[in-house]
Amino acid sequence: MQTSAGVIECAAVQIAAEPGRLQANLQQVEQLAREAFQTGARLVALPEFFTSSLITGAPTAEAVLPAGDNDALDLLTALAREYQGVIGGSFLVAEQGEIYNRYHLVEADGSVHTHDKDLPTMWENAFYTGGQDDGVFDTGLGGIGAAVCWELIRYQTVARMRGRVALAMTGTHWWTMPANWPVIRDLLGPLSQYNRYLSEQAPVEFARLLGAPVLQASHCGEIQGAFHLLPRPNVRLRYATHFVGATQIVDAAGHVLASRSTADGPGIVRAAITPQSRSPVRPAESGRFWIPRLPAFLQAYWHHQNWVGRGLYARHGREAGLRAAADHAAERQPAR
Repeated sequence: MQTSAGVIECAAVQIAAEPGRLQANLQQVEQLAREAFQTGARLVALPEFFTSSLITGAPTAEAVLPAGDNDALDLLTALAREYQGVIGGSFLVAEQGEIYNRYHLVEADGSVHTHDKDLPTMWENAFYTGGQDDGVFDTGLGGIGAAVCWELIRYQTVARMRGRVALAMTGTHWWTMPANWPVIRDLLGPLSQYNRYLSEQAPVEFARLLGAPVLQASHCGEIQGAFHLLPRPNVRLRYATHFVGATQIVDAAGHVLASRSTADGPGIVRAAITPQSRSPVRPAESGRFWIPRLPAFLQAYWHHQNWVGRGLYARHGREAGLRAAADHAAERQPAR
């Protein structure tokens, strides 16, 4: 792949967002993104769901925005233009009767590239449906790939990007086991540790398989909501947890150039990278779906929560998101 960008100063932003609080979350994003650009970054990565953290039993749907014309995209466009840089992150949008987790990459000239996450993860299914695009963008910096959260640990993501991108923009919203279920928390202690390891290693292994640098932005802090046992609103338990992983910048060989743990709170990591598509350090394993070896319990948990979440989306999640997007669209109409 041909690139002409040379060495690029990059930054990845770690935020502590709250469910449904769109304007407060955008203010935090703007403050940190401006700091990143003002300290020299040309390329800035934001997390998945940077407009609202996401959990059932919380007002997450209130932050769903209309596609194409919304406050979050306005912010990205204004920042890219003002600082003559590139910025990207994902948020929920409504389009043609469905909700999508759409990654937006915006260039200085106003060009907008989008990718819809292919498979919602666990309770995310209660809020949106998956997309089918390849997530590869032709930009002024060369080929850029977009991947969010558990797209980083599936081989199908590597397959659609390998050899086609000079860097990957990624973001996660990676939670862990419940802190308010003491017995379950203690029984699943080893699994919780492994989940943390997966979250921290995902960008590294993805870069090693892709042969390109990775910018990874995370959420941090605590989150509370509901855990649904069945796809019905009244069959649920309170769920209190926190985000794990790290905001990182990783080179094409999988070396971590900068890192900020989610335990360190909101902030920025910075590093200079060279966009490139090189021979991957790690070969792909044919016939595998997951990149890491996922324990049977974690796979069962994934399948169960996918099923529950899809039922919740069909019952009321889609409608709630479409209603919120319509309200946001109405707010942008000029007063008569």
